[in-house]
Amino acid sequence: MKLEKFSMGIGDRFSHQGKAQLAAIKKAKKAGCDIVPVWNKSHREHTIIGTEPAAVREEADDAVKALGWKDSYYVDADHINLSNVDLFIDSSDFFTLDVADYIGEKCDDKDLKAFIEQNKKYVGEVKVPEIYEKLTITQQDIEKIGAKFLLAVKKAGEIYRHIAEKKGSDNFVTEVSMDESNEPQSPVEMLFILSAIAAEKIPAQTIAPKFTGRFNKGVDYVGDLKQFEREFNEDIAVINFAVKEFGLPDTLKLSVHSGSDKFSIYEPMKKALKYFDAGLHLKTAGTTWLEEIIGLALAEGSGLNIAKEVYSQALEHFDELCAPYATVIDINKDNLPTPQEVAGWHGDKFANTLRHDQSCTEYNPDFRQLIHVGYKIAAKMGPQYINALEKYEETIAQTVTENIYDRHIARLFLD
Repeated sequence: MKLEKFSMGIGDRFSHQGKAQLAAIKKAKKAGCDIVPVWNKSHREHTIIGTEPAAVREEADDAVKALGWKDSYYVDADHINLSNVDLFIDSSDFFTLDVADYIGEKCDDKDLKAFIEQNKKYVGEVKVPEIYEKLTITQQDIEKIGAKFLLAVKKAGEIYRHIAEKKGSDNFVTEVSMDESNEPQSPVEMLFILSAIAAEKIPAQTIAPKFTGRFNKGVDYVGDLKQFEREFNEDIAVINFAVKEFGLPDTLKLSVHSGSDKFSIYEPMKKALKYFDAGLHLKTAGTTWLEEIIGLALAEGSGLNIAKEVYSQALEHFDELCAPYATVIDINKDNLPTPQEVAGWHGDKFANTLRHDQSCTEYNPDFRQLIHVGYKIAAKMGPQYINALEKYEETIAQTVTENIYDRHIARLFLD
């Protein structure tokens, strides 16, 4: 499969917003921007909510049929590894190979020696077009990079070959994900990671590196924007160089796992995409789940009561919910309202506090982050939550579509 230039991961925790999500993609097409939707849901999310990967395929197919979508679309087995990939084989045609846990782990000495031998011709200075300074590379650099990243790439190769054996190599899109690591990858590291990916014969079409700064769940980017812009541009330049140098797919592009709503980086990203005429895969993560809660709040009545209950229970189970996301959230508990205070809110107040609109004085990023990791509470509500999604479908759909189109697509892809 050949992935299109622009694609968007539209995760949907509870598999009810497929049509509303696709409506935003259709609206973009009418505005002159072709983006392919990629419905994604991780193994962890399936486990917490109690769903099966087949439900994502069903949601995507139903949305495509209902809206008469004639273009490509995909279903992503998000952040999978060898232990769980088989659950996704039948229903997915896009696989995000998450190998960040292997970064820094010791690889086989023979493999490392072969990697060094394969890349020693780059010792010296390498000129990558669009990077101002030549990359200065020593043999020690290659050895260190191999020792740090080679096992991760080898594991990606194992997963890729396992999927290819089951599905056939032409029947899916492959992403290699290294974004959930502790340190950003430098241009030199990116170059040799791509060299290793090519050596493993992984036809990667997207790669998700780690960037400088904080990519906290549900809130804006925290970090040096100039540094991010430099890294983003250099990564595109290295990818373009590596495609020709190593024979990687010409569709290879960056994947940015935004954790939702990194609006401040969209402008430098937009500039870079235009300058390089580059593609992009953008994952919007938990945005849709948050918009469901906003829609329920705006619906008032029992919808607002459910939204309040999610918050109250999330606050009560704060440590349990936050622990798995400790590296990607920063919540100041002192800034969180009490459940008693929230109980007196009307729907607009709740929605304004949660919605990511930094121009709104009621917006509370700590509140938003807690709700973001609180989907387990809604999952435990079972039919009560699902019935509310169906009862207030119209209100929720409007918030979902507006969010994806106005806050993401329009800012990043449209003039």
